[in-house]
Amino acid sequence: MTVTDTDVPADTRPWLRTERRGRVLRLTAGGEWIVRYAARLDPQLHAYDLGDANEVEIDGRAITRLDSAGAWLLVRTKRAVEESGKTVRAFTLPDIYSTLIHTIDQEHTAPPVVIVPRHTFSALLERLGRSTVHVLKQGYGMLGYLGRVTVEWAEAIYSPRGNLRVPALIHQVEEIGINALPIVGLLAFLIGIVLAYQGADQLRRFGAEIFTINLLGVGVLRELGGLVTAIIIAGRSGSAFTAQIGTMKVNEEIDAMQTIGINTVDALVLPRILGLIIALPFLTIYADVMAMVGGAVMCYFDLGITFPVFMRQLHEAISMNTFLVGVIKAPVFALIIGLVGCYEGLQVERNADSVGRLTTRSVVEAIFLIIVLDAGFSILFSILKI
Repeated sequence: MTVTDTDVPADTRPWLRTERRGRVLRLTAGGEWIVRYAARLDPQLHAYDLGDANEVEIDGRAITRLDSAGAWLLVRTKRAVEESGKTVRAFTLPDIYSTLIHTIDQEHTAPPVVIVPRHTFSALLERLGRSTVHVLKQGYGMLGYLGRVTVEWAEAIYSPRGNLRVPALIHQVEEIGINALPIVGLLAFLIGIVLAYQGADQLRRFGAEIFTINLLGVGVLRELGGLVTAIIIAGRSGSAFTAQIGTMKVNEEIDAMQTIGINTVDALVLPRILGLIIALPFLTIYADVMAMVGGAVMCYFDLGITFPVFMRQLHEAISMNTFLVGVIKAPVFALIIGLVGCYEGLQVERNADSVGRLTTRSVVEAIFLIIVLDAGFSILFSILKI
């Protein structure tokens, strides 16, 4: 049987022939299998009869042109044969269409895997084991990527052939630092207000309202200022890193860069991480100042403490070490945020769902690591009596 179209030259018309050889049914296709002829080819593919044949050969070597519609018709025919209990002994097409057929067959038409939850102790142990292995693999991969970034960083700075992209670095400092000032300042101001109000509410019972300033100064400068700023930037910039690099990978822009010889770490990763390391300490200082302003405003209206009294008590309550303890953690937090964001972006697969999933994962991982590192710094500074 042959599909015909009187408006198309005979040598380009799609055709489909069937041939029986014993218990083998051979389907031979040729011509242009494109969307223009899909409506004519579809009933022909439904019309053939397998009969008592137990094996089927699909020969498309005579196809001269194939698009996704034609590929879907062929893949659907192959699957229909397999679902009927027959064997597809051969499925042959020109080599130039192998990638298209693979994409249609594997990525877009694979049935979803349904996992039935098992509420047993062994299932719990299995999930725990899988999660542990996943965490270890994730940590191992991220540690290896940290090594690569460190080597590329050293080469970019010290090697004569290094290429530190200064314009990209400046752009990242602007995007990460300057553009984040409104949201960081607003949240830090509100945190200062809340902390001062809650502290005053508790200390008023003991007649020690003045020590609200001590609580505010030490709490913000040592812990909350740097921690809250890092969490904000992890949600704002870390997620942006993953989404930007992931989208570039989906669009095959990273493959194109590698093809023409551009080092993707130099071009995409280093400017982002270095920009974050430069910007986050200044954002932390800015957040500390805004939190102090918020606390001073609350102390004035709630406790009647004037600004000169507030500044004098704050000067007595804190030292340079208090300020440095909070700021010195900022570059480490920045390195973690940038590393996780860029690493997860490069793990994105070629679909939109992967971009969203790994963007969420990067934010969660970055915030988790920030809190763990902050706890580690607190223990270390306590041991060193700083």
